Amino acid sequence: MADQYAGTDLGEQPPAPPPLPVLRWAEPPEGPVVVLLDQTRLPAEEVETVCTDVPALVRAIQTLAVRGAPLLGIAGAYGVALAAARGFDVDAAATQLAEARPTAVNLAHGVRRALDAHRAATDKGATPEEAATAALTEARRLHTEDAEASATMATAGLALLDELLPGGSHRVLTHCNTGALVSGGEGTAFAVVLAAHRAGRLRRLWVDETRPLMQGARLTAYEAARNGLPYTLLTDNAAGSLFAAGEVDAVLVGADRVTADGSVANKIGTYPLAVLAKYHHVPFIVVAPATTIDPRTPDGAATEIEHRPGSEVTQFTAPTPGATAGTGTAGGTPLAPLGTQAYNPAFDVTPPELVTALVTEAGVVSPVTRGGIEELCARSRQVTIS
Repeated sequence: MADQYAGTDLGEQPPAPPPLPVLRWAEPPEGPVVVLLDQTRLPAEEVETVCTDVPALVRAIQTLAVRGAPLLGIAGAYGVALAAARGFDVDAAATQLAEARPTAVNLAHGVRRALDAHRAATDKGATPEEAATAALTEARRLHTEDAEASATMATAGLALLDELLPGGSHRVLTHCNTGALVSGGEGTAFAVVLAAHRAGRLRRLWVDETRPLMQGARLTAYEAARNGLPYTLLTDNAAGSLFAAGEVDAVLVGADRVTADGSVANKIGTYPLAVLAKYHHVPFIVVAPATTIDPRTPDGAATEIEHRPGSEVTQFTAPTPGATAGTGTAGGTPLAPLGTQAYNPAFDVTPPELVTALVTEAGVVSPVTRGGIEELCARSRQVTIS
């Protein structure tokens, strides 16, 4: 396949863009708030959403104004700190946050860390203000740790790519969005791609559109363009022809949960890519922080899969300047007859035998086995076998 199919070649690399203001804590005179870049408005416009309480943050999580497994953990931690700082019921807030999206294990992890810090301070006789500060300090610590993990994964992932694909002209296919929009740093799988680009070893990034909510088309393409990457967007069902043409050297994806046996829950459409990669002898690499590993979930079959509104499939709602984040239940363009039922799982599960390697900040597991996952968890500072 020649480069007449190439979507975007941006020539010489421009200066690195400023960091995306994805999530931040702010303290205006009216009281502390969590400020989010509203991802439902991208790429049309960069607009921030201000959450003054936990219900607002939960809505932002459920409507995907804030999304991505690592970032959800950070948001959850800041949400606990917000409840504490504003004098709300911290335990109730933690429960609401942890249950906002059930598949992404990082969300509950972040909530738990901030809640444990708050409880520990309270148990030591801290005032409510001091306990709130303890929760905020832990949220900030998690934010920093995730940025550091992102950088480590980028380095490890690029080294693995170079080992698997000698020659240094990588054509990488990715699915959904795994960049700065999901992370305290530059992302997970996208951070590896960005490292390859900066090293002059990325020939092309193939971007799956990622139906039905188009996170690839809206968000990954946005980040690729912002960073000057050579990228091409494709419909999800064109991936097979791309593999058949020999145009994919590796698949790099993120994860929302990795179970004890190494099964990977990720954005719907990931599993078919793993099957295609296996058939075509293409490495299939998962990049995720160690907090994404959930040793309490024994295997893929035990993973709780979130199902979203059918209207996301039966209607199309494009980002519109001035629009309000929502679940796509109103205001969309009909794609199917009125009353059509839709099957709309947010995630699918890829079995470990289809995964070439799992890259984390605590190390790389390859092949991906239960024993390898246990060893990785034992090395990690953040995940322990319970």
